Amino acid sequence: MRLPRLFLISLAIIVSLSFYSPVTAQDGEEAYYIVQEGDSLWEIAARFGVSLEDLQQANGISDAGQVVIGARLVIPGLQGVNGELDTTTVAYGETLRSLSRQYGISESTLARLNRIVNPGELYAGARLIIPVTENQSSSFAGRANLAAGQSLLELAVLRDEDAWTLVLENNLPGTWVGVTGDVLSVAVPSQGGALAGLPGAITQVEVEPLIMIQGGTTVVKVYAPPGITLRGSLVERPLNFFPQEYGYVALQGIHALTQPGLYPLTLEGELSDGEYFAFSQNVLVQGANFPYDPSLDVDPATVDPAVTVPESELWASLGAPVTSEKMWEGLFASPVPAEFTNCWPSLFGNRRSYNGSAYDFFHSGLDFCGQVGTELYAAALGKVVYTDTLVVRGGVVVIDHGWGVYTAYDHLSESRVQPGDLVQPGQLIGLGGATGRTTGPHLHWEVWVGGVQVNPVDWLNVAYP
Repeated sequence: MRLPRLFLISLAIIVSLSFYSPVTAQDGEEAYYIVQEGDSLWEIAARFGVSLEDLQQANGISDAGQVVIGARLVIPGLQGVNGELDTTTVAYGETLRSLSRQYGISESTLARLNRIVNPGELYAGARLIIPVTENQSSSFAGRANLAAGQSLLELAVLRDEDAWTLVLENNLPGTWVGVTGDVLSVAVPSQGGALAGLPGAITQVEVEPLIMIQGGTTVVKVYAPPGITLRGSLVERPLNFFPQEYGYVALQGIHALTQPGLYPLTLEGELSDGEYFAFSQNVLVQGANFPYDPSLDVDPATVDPAVTVPESELWASLGAPVTSEKMWEGLFASPVPAEFTNCWPSLFGNRRSYNGSAYDFFHSGLDFCGQVGTELYAAALGKVVYTDTLVVRGGVVVIDHGWGVYTAYDHLSESRVQPGDLVQPGQLIGLGGATGRTTGPHLHWEVWVGGVQVNPVDWLNVAYP
């Protein structure tokens, strides 16, 4: 017997509401978390956004170091919420809607648990409180996107799946509801990757690190089929993508003076058939707590804006071109002899004042100990793009390593290479000195990524792709 359409609509709404009930335990039970191996009370408090003192008081704990694996900890301050809770990290591309479908709870419950007023607050890298429910073990772990003009019923037919099961799984009022590009939970993954709010052509985006820091290097990996045109921006800087086996990758530096806060990471482009796509989500940039150096006494000519401004413009222009060929492999090598490798008189990012000025400057590189005449080496394979003697930076060598990555060597007494030279890792490129704005002989070494000076120590310790 064919049931009336109105009856089916009502049934779908009723069942979907019961499926997304926020109650995960018996009435009257408080919200709690089960202590896992490796947890500390301080870390648990931070994850759930409560103070350590409130967490201790709610659970009658006098010693914060006393945490027992398997213990049930009441999470205070969550009125109207009960049952077992956990937390998850929001991946880039996840939205409140996609997370509600992934964990089988309503968007309103997620928003209430996490005190979210605006869905735009859900930035990548945020810690999200989620109820532990049976629905988390659902087999509906795949994802599919509605194409332009496509209905949920058409999608189900094409995938040989049950339309009403998709309706209930995705908390929709009926098969006639669908928004172009909407990401839906499906029984069988068709594109791989986790359920997310990403455009259909992109199956996954990895951002490392998700929580960024002043002076850091960010890697954005986009898993997508070949043949698409991909662009993007991060902290108001354009992203340059390069093809890989899995899709595309971009590297971008975060400026040391970037104000901590939320910034958009935007992806856009065209598919092989010319269809346009775009997605944007905020990411968090944290402060690095750089120290303040004592004010330095230097030659006034080296801080005169008539000198520093044009030199800085020249310096920035040297790191702007982006070479499509990646030349380096693995870690960058130390640019100084072994006896000076771990001798750093001044670190990257330190706030600087000259001749009693305001602290409007920062140290844009890593200083290595050395003497006039100390041998200096190329940190990685690359092509020399500039050599000269400048007022502020003294004798310099700049090397392009590809993909928008450069190294610069300042205060040299002598250069042993010329623009156009291809240099090998560890090749002698110059001799140390005390030229330019300096208080003594040393090597000032810079690493540029996407037109931004970044912390060189990271490149000595991390093998960037």
